[in-house]
Amino acid sequence: MSTEASPAPSTTVDDPPKRRRVLGLLDITLFTVSAMLVVDQLTASASIGSKTIGWWLLCIVLFLVPYGLIASELATTYPGQGGIYLWVKRAFGARWAARTTYWYWINVALWMPAVFLLFAGVFSQLFASGWTDWASGKWPQVAIAVLLTWLVVAVGVMRLEVGKWVNNLGAGLKMAIILAIAVGGVVVAIKDGAANSIDAGSLVPSFHVATDFLPVIVYMLMGFELVSSMGDEIKQPEKQIPRAFFASGLITAGLYLFATVGILLALSLNDLSLVGGLVDTFKAIFGTSAAGDVVVYTLGIAALYTFFTNMTTWSMGSNRAAAEAAADGELPAFLAREHPVRRTPVAAFVVTGIVSTAVLLVTAVFIDTQDSLFYAIFAASSVVFLLPYLLMFPAVLRLRLIDPDRPRPFRIPGGTPVVAALSAITSLFVAATALLFVWPEIPGRPADWGYTGPLLGIVVAALVAGEIILWRQLRRHHPRSRRPVAVDGGGTRVATGGSR
Repeated sequence: MSTEASPAPSTTVDDPPKRRRVLGLLDITLFTVSAMLVVDQLTASASIGSKTIGWWLLCIVLFLVPYGLIASELATTYPGQGGIYLWVKRAFGARWAARTTYWYWINVALWMPAVFLLFAGVFSQLFASGWTDWASGKWPQVAIAVLLTWLVVAVGVMRLEVGKWVNNLGAGLKMAIILAIAVGGVVVAIKDGAANSIDAGSLVPSFHVATDFLPVIVYMLMGFELVSSMGDEIKQPEKQIPRAFFASGLITAGLYLFATVGILLALSLNDLSLVGGLVDTFKAIFGTSAAGDVVVYTLGIAALYTFFTNMTTWSMGSNRAAAEAAADGELPAFLAREHPVRRTPVAAFVVTGIVSTAVLLVTAVFIDTQDSLFYAIFAASSVVFLLPYLLMFPAVLRLRLIDPDRPRPFRIPGGTPVVAALSAITSLFVAATALLFVWPEIPGRPADWGYTGPLLGIVVAALVAGEIILWRQLRRHHPRSRRPVAVDGGGTRVATGGSR
């Protein structure tokens, strides 16, 4: 018998240590609420006027409900780490999965500057009245946005069981802010009269008044699938995800409707602005007395925190999806580097921070007005953000057709025809939303190229960069990109040939 010690088992890329399942039902629900409930866009959606209520109801019935059903089936049928990346890969192959994940990831890096410019604007309203002149205060606010970007990176590389509480608290504060707006708006209307008329006609959507900000409504309803990027870190995903999605969808839809009504009751449309409208709403509802100031500042600070958690939530999901794609050789390999102990995607977070900082600095050089700078970056990032859904929604139908025997813990009722209809409806909503972000004018009128041109420039630059990365990766890792991948019953990816 040999006395030589047996070698210690090694950890390889093909057999990584299992991730800890730390997300329960409450965590998934709050994470999804945090992803979908965006306080920073409330005034943009309310800017449509009372007709926005009809659009909200239409979008909830025809988009949010089908979207939740699709995400539930995909997330429970294919519950592995990577979420949307895995679904598109199984449905349409590695090349489209790589594109999807790149779009999903890069849009967060583009979106972050817009959110943190809004943060800086609200901060200046609350605490730095001397900064209200945007021409002279632009660079201090850009500096705030850059600092916050790197704080997101710091939170993102924390252990998930610690970092999740940042998002959970954000979800709770979002709900509290919206309830305060909704209840306060009703009280103001009863006491002083409604700032805008709301009647039965408000329930009828009007396309004529909605072309500018209707895309924001659809955008505000996105995010069901984000938590699925952490599929290997969810406890009993097959059971918990449908419950969490139902609860988070109900909470999100109800709170958005309440908040919109509250804003319209409290603040005239002439007084709404994209950046300052939230604080103006707080002041209109709670007044400028000493007690009112305390409430305004409290809600304002809470809103600032929720802006921050918008980005921690989305970056946690998108960077994990990017790391999974990089581990398969479909995005640059360095993006797959994780913290050796925390198993968090350190490299992807750092690159996100670098891209966001660059976007902030470059766009600030060319755009001087606060609203224009905010909305130009927001709209460009939103167009890129919507592209993955043009593959995710058809994926549920294709996977029903090519993988019909796979167990589906949650199955969309009604069979393949219903799945096809839901896939088509949601895809149409996304395509129309992307078009209206780029060309908000009423059809038949020329586009405003002073707005559309720069926006398209940002979008095209982001897409071209992605195609170059994809071409280089597939050229360098051609055998890997063609290698079939299966997913076992627990959602773990298993190579069916070759080595990583």
